[in-house]
Amino acid sequence: MFARKVIPALHRSFNYCRHSSSSGSSHYDLVVIGGGSGGLACSKEAAALGKRVAVLDYVQPSPQGSTWGLGGTCVNVGCIPKKLMHQAALVGHMIKNSSRLGWNVPGNIEHDWTTLCSNVTGYVRSLNWGYRVQLHDKSVDYVNGWGSFLDANTVVVVDKKQNRQEITADQFVIAVGGRPQYPDIEGASEFGITSDDIFTLKHPPGKTLVVGASYVALECAGFLHGLGYNTSVMVRSICLRGFDQGMAELVSGHMEREGTRFLRNSTPLKLERGTGEKEVLVSWQTVASDGSVSQHQEVFNTVLFATGRTASTKSLGLEDLGVHLHPSSGKVIGSPGCPEQSSLPHITAVGDVLEGCPELTPVAVRAGKLLAGRLFGSSSEQMDYSMVPTTVFTPLEYGCVGQSEEAALQQNGEENVEVFHAFYKPLEYALTDMDSGSCYTKVST
Repeated sequence: MFARKVIPALHRSFNYCRHSSSSGSSHYDLVVIGGGSGGLACSKEAAALGKRVAVLDYVQPSPQGSTWGLGGTCVNVGCIPKKLMHQAALVGHMIKNSSRLGWNVPGNIEHDWTTLCSNVTGYVRSLNWGYRVQLHDKSVDYVNGWGSFLDANTVVVVDKKQNRQEITADQFVIAVGGRPQYPDIEGASEFGITSDDIFTLKHPPGKTLVVGASYVALECAGFLHGLGYNTSVMVRSICLRGFDQGMAELVSGHMEREGTRFLRNSTPLKLERGTGEKEVLVSWQTVASDGSVSQHQEVFNTVLFATGRTASTKSLGLEDLGVHLHPSSGKVIGSPGCPEQSSLPHITAVGDVLEGCPELTPVAVRAGKLLAGRLFGSSSEQMDYSMVPTTVFTPLEYGCVGQSEEAALQQNGEENVEVFHAFYKPLEYALTDMDSGSCYTKVST
């Protein structure tokens, strides 16, 4: 049994910097801008090495007003709530296939969206609290405010009440991650939502259109369909760009056979208010194989955009200091031999804000710890960003590591690549009606 640790008046120390050091100053050895997985890992490691550390974290509300606590994308609007909702959908699927395993299940089982969202939110908030306690225990100052650079060693922090303070530091780590982007079409941000909003949606999503074909899009479409909602996916070109396309076709094909509708070669044109309550009228165009273009309209209850993300670096003032950012993604461009090192010696970056690195939580955590060790310890160990495994939590889960078949062929030539592959039926499918036609393994050498 775990006992809850009581910390008197803990909440008062979380909203501003504590000035209890002997100097009474607001100068730090390290200031981390961003309270996600990578930033928190770096801050705690630096504090363990005896350094004075502050973490600045502030969530700008989404266009729909969604906001959240400490922990970054993964904890609040990414991996954690996504996996819980994916699990909820899998449980429903298992229940439907349980009769041949001896379970007497009533035929009128229904899912309650509000209950799921409430429980997911409660769990996420417990993680938010846990992170705050960890920072307190490590003597890391947490500032719930947005930081931007005034000069090379000074940041101005503004909280939600517009109170301002200046903080200086010897080293800065940028760990602000990114946010979903809306397409530049009429009504997108007014009537659409993103992954920032879906996990705390206060009403059942109903008939849903997911625009995009990234892993975020397919994962959200997968659990929404699994929870019983009429779900369509609008695909401009290909699914799971950057992944092995043979595997991507198996994933999307499985979803299609299970009942998710795919609107291929299609792009949205406009969103507008429908005639009924919680209705959105979507206009889009489809390009046929012969090049002809047709236009369509349909009413949905929810439109979820998953069309890419942009780094949250725009208002940090980094470019004014001379930090090189990628022109389209806004991500920090690292240096040869040290991907986390920006163009300025005292500014580094970790996590999703770093150009060319995998956007994965375990990667950010490991990179953050190693960075702190190099900055303040005796370590010289660099993060190895190659051969990082990842999983896509679609209804047919897809795990991979290394190059896709396409990338291997392009790099090495067809004559130098050998592919071993096989379809198989998992034992857990044996006494069910579950579709094993897409269960497949591939090894490229």
